[in-house]
Amino acid sequence: MNAPQPFQEPTVNSRPTFLTTLALTAAAALTLSACGSGDDKAGGTQAEDGNKPTFPSASAAASPDRPKIELPPDLTLTFEGGETGDPVKDAILADSAERMRAVDAAITGTDPEGKALAFYNTGKALKAAQDWVAQFDEAGATLTGEARYYDREVSLRGKDSATLIFCADESKGFSKDKKTNEIHTTPVTKNSYVLYSTRLDKNADGVWRTSQIVSTRGAAQCQP
Repeated sequence: MNAPQPFQEPTVNSRPTFLTTLALTAAAALTLSACGSGDDKAGGTQAEDGNKPTFPSASAAASPDRPKIELPPDLTLTFEGGETGDPVKDAILADSAERMRAVDAAITGTDPEGKALAFYNTGKALKAAQDWVAQFDEAGATLTGEARYYDREVSLRGKDSATLIFCADESKGFSKDKKTNEIHTTPVTKNSYVLYSTRLDKNADGVWRTSQIVSTRGAAQCQP
């Protein structure tokens, strides 16, 4: 079975197109698609310095039962702009970052049971993420490299709901064969830059869980 395209989670109501060879899978970029949308595809990964969050999570500090997320040393995720001065928005930014890290932890095997995946996702976003992790497992593929998230803007929609829009530079993230450790590098194109539009809902424990996510590869506002 061929590996799915790097970092591209499937749509809610359709699965992404598989490429004909593992080497070619890295040619496509990372992208998440929303329910009812087409199969947008873009390339890259996410990255975090030292496999630790690049900013403290106010909500994480208040919830000792949160799962600890670790990423392999060859995968780095960086999230810019984590402190807005508004504690609610900062918590949303922090939990969104943990959500992205949770997906990669499940794919790379540092969270084989997907505990963090279920903790930070709900509804359609959870189903899509679980399907995506399963495709990587079936294909014998994992992730390597780095990615940067920037221009993150939160809009509150009442006490318990918010939207978060952000860009991703996924030009340095690639797929890797689990057995051979072969890394499939890809050229940088406009599709290496992705616009994400997400919805988050706060649960009874105060965790902002991602419930919907849409991505647009090659978005003009995310180009360098």
